[in-house]
Amino acid sequence: MFGREEKVSALRLTAVQYVVLFIFLLLAYGLWRLQVMRSDEYALLAEKNRVRNVPILAPRGKILDREGRMIVDNYPSFSALLLRDSSRDLNADADTIAKGLHLNPDEVRQRIRRFSSMPQYQPIFLKEDITPDELAFIEAHKNELPELETIMAHRRLYPRNGFMAHLVGYVGEVTEEMLNQPQFELYTPGDVVGVSGVEKQYNSILMGKNGSRRAIVNSRGREVSRLDETPAEPGKQLKLTLDLDLQIAAEQAIEGKNGAIVAMDPHNGEILAMVSRPTFDPNDFAVKISREEWNKLINDPDKPLLNKAIQAQLAPGSTFKIIMATAGWQEGIAQTLNIHCNGGATFYGRRFGCWVKSGHGAVELTKAIYQSCDVFFYTLAEKLGIDRIAKYATAFGLGQKTGIDLPNEVSGVMPSEEWKIRNFKQKWFAGETISVGIGQGAVAITPVQLMRAVGAISMDGRMVVPHVINPTNLPQGYVETTHYTEVKSIPIDPAGWNTITDAMGRVLLPEGTAPSAHIPGIDIAGKTGSAQIVSLALRAKHQKNQDFAQNGWFVGFTPRRNPDIIVCVLFEGGEHGKLAARLATQVIKAYVDKQRRQPTKMAAGSGKVEVGSLWSDPRGAEGTNENGTTTSEDHLQGGRFLIDVARKKAPLAMAAPGMH
Repeated sequence: MFGREEKVSALRLTAVQYVVLFIFLLLAYGLWRLQVMRSDEYALLAEKNRVRNVPILAPRGKILDREGRMIVDNYPSFSALLLRDSSRDLNADADTIAKGLHLNPDEVRQRIRRFSSMPQYQPIFLKEDITPDELAFIEAHKNELPELETIMAHRRLYPRNGFMAHLVGYVGEVTEEMLNQPQFELYTPGDVVGVSGVEKQYNSILMGKNGSRRAIVNSRGREVSRLDETPAEPGKQLKLTLDLDLQIAAEQAIEGKNGAIVAMDPHNGEILAMVSRPTFDPNDFAVKISREEWNKLINDPDKPLLNKAIQAQLAPGSTFKIIMATAGWQEGIAQTLNIHCNGGATFYGRRFGCWVKSGHGAVELTKAIYQSCDVFFYTLAEKLGIDRIAKYATAFGLGQKTGIDLPNEVSGVMPSEEWKIRNFKQKWFAGETISVGIGQGAVAITPVQLMRAVGAISMDGRMVVPHVINPTNLPQGYVETTHYTEVKSIPIDPAGWNTITDAMGRVLLPEGTAPSAHIPGIDIAGKTGSAQIVSLALRAKHQKNQDFAQNGWFVGFTPRRNPDIIVCVLFEGGEHGKLAARLATQVIKAYVDKQRRQPTKMAAGSGKVEVGSLWSDPRGAEGTNENGTTTSEDHLQGGRFLIDVARKKAPLAMAAPGMH
C-alpha cells in the first residue's frame, strides 16, 4: 500500500498545460502591443523627452465703435513660464526663481502644487508682464534654471479712468472653478478669458487659437534647436453699436456723480452709449489684480463693479407715470379723468401727499404728465387696480430682462396680486396700489428696462431688443443673434399716443418739471422722476444724511414721436428729476449736433489726425514729449481723446474738454 506511486490525473495535467500556454500567449500579446500596436504612441512619448512644445499665445480681437474707431487694443509684453518636462526639482529652485522675479516663494510653490495634476508638458504661467530686469534675470540664468522660459503675450489695453469699463468689461486668467464649467471645458490653466461685459459675452469671438513651436532640448532641458512652428490664430475683431462721441458726452455728463446713463436707437435697439458710476479701471485686470485691490472693489459700498444700467433695481418714481398714462388711456379711464389737487388725497383711510404741497388745482391727463401731479396718478391707480397696471407694465417689459447682450442682467420687479401671493404668501392690499401709481412701493426696474418701455411708447407701441452688437458684423456661426432683431407690437390708441407724447414735450418747457434742461431748437420730450429710497418719516429724521437722498430719474427722446434717440438717466442721490434731465439733454444735444454736421466733411490738410484708430502702437509713437512718454491725438466729433502712452507698459490717458 505504501509502495504505490502517486499519479497526477490527466485532467489536472491538461489544466496546468493550458494555464502555462495562456500565460505565454498573454506575454506574447503584451510584447506585440508594446512593440507593434502602440509603437507610435510610445515613440511620441519618447520624443517628448527631447522635444519641447512652447505655446504661442493668440492675441484677442480688438473692439471698435460703430464707426471703426478703436476702443480696446492689445500691447505686447513678456510672461515668465515654468516648464515642467525636465527632471529638475522645481520646488528646490523656488527660492531662487522667486527672488529673481520678485515673487513670494510660497506663491511659486503653491502654483507648482496647483498644476501637479496637469500633464507635464503644460507649462506654468509664473508671472505676467515681467519687467526688463526680470527678463534679464531669466536670460542670464538659462544654464542654472533651464525650466524658466519667456513667452510673448498680447495684453489688453483699455481706455483709462474707467471709460466704458462696465460695457466693455475685462479679462482674467481662467480659474479652477471656471474650468469645471461646460463653456470652459476646452480651456487650460493660464488661458485668459473674458470675465465681464462684452469681453465675456463674446469671448468665443474675441479669443483666438493658440499656436505652438517645437524645440529640441538637451538632457539639462536647454533648447538647442527648433523644429517647426504652428502660428497662433488671432481673435476676431468686434464692432459695437456704440458711438464714441455720444459715449464721451455721457461720460462727461455723469462725471463726479453716481448712477447710470444709457442711450439707444428705438428703431432698432442699438445701444449708442452706456455709462455706470462709480467705475473701475479694467487695466488693473489686464495682467493680474492684487488681492488688496480686489477686496477694495468688492467691499466698496458704492459697488463700482456693478453695471447700474442693467443691474440697478430701483423704484422709477414719476417716470412710471408714462406707463400709467398709457394703461389708463387704453382702458378708457385717463382721457376723461379730471381731479382737483389740493396737495394730497385720502385713499383707504390714509392720506397720500402730492410733491407740490400747495397742490396743482384742476388737473387732467396732459397737465398731470408735464407737471407730474401725484394725486392724479393716485386716483388713476385706484381706478385701474394693481393687476391692470401690472398687465401693461409687463407688456412693456418691466419686471423682466430686456435680453440685452451683456452678462448678468437682472429682471427687476413688477408687483401684482399673483406676485405677492407667490413670493410672500400674502394677499395684496388695495392701499398698496396707490404707491405703485407713482412708481414707488414694490416696483423696481433697471434703467435699460425703463428706456425700452418708454421708447416703445414713443414709437407707437413698437418695442425692440437692446443690443450692443450689430448682428451683421458678427462672424457666421459664432453667436445666435436672431433675437436681437425681434420686434414686439403693443397696441396704443393714436389719440392717446399723440396726447401723451405732446404732454411729454411740455415737460422741458417753462410750465413743466424740467425747464432748465430745455435746449432751443431741439424737440425733446421726456419725463422726470424722483424716487424715495427710505420712508418720508425716516428721511425727515435724518435730513442731513446724504445716503437717504432721493434718486433722480429722467427718460427723454427726440423728436417727440418716432424718435431717433432715447436716453435714460439714473442720478443716485440727485433728489430732483430736473437734474437728471440736464444730464440726458447733454447726450441728446451731442447726438443732434453730430447729425447736423454729418454732411460736412473734414477739410483736407486741416492738420488733424484722421479718425480710424483711437489707440497708437505703444512701440511706434507719433511723438515724444518732455516727460519721455509718447503721445497721439485723435480729434473726434463731440470730444477729444489725448493718448498718453508710457514706454514700459503703455498705459493710456483719456481726456476730453474740461476733463483731466
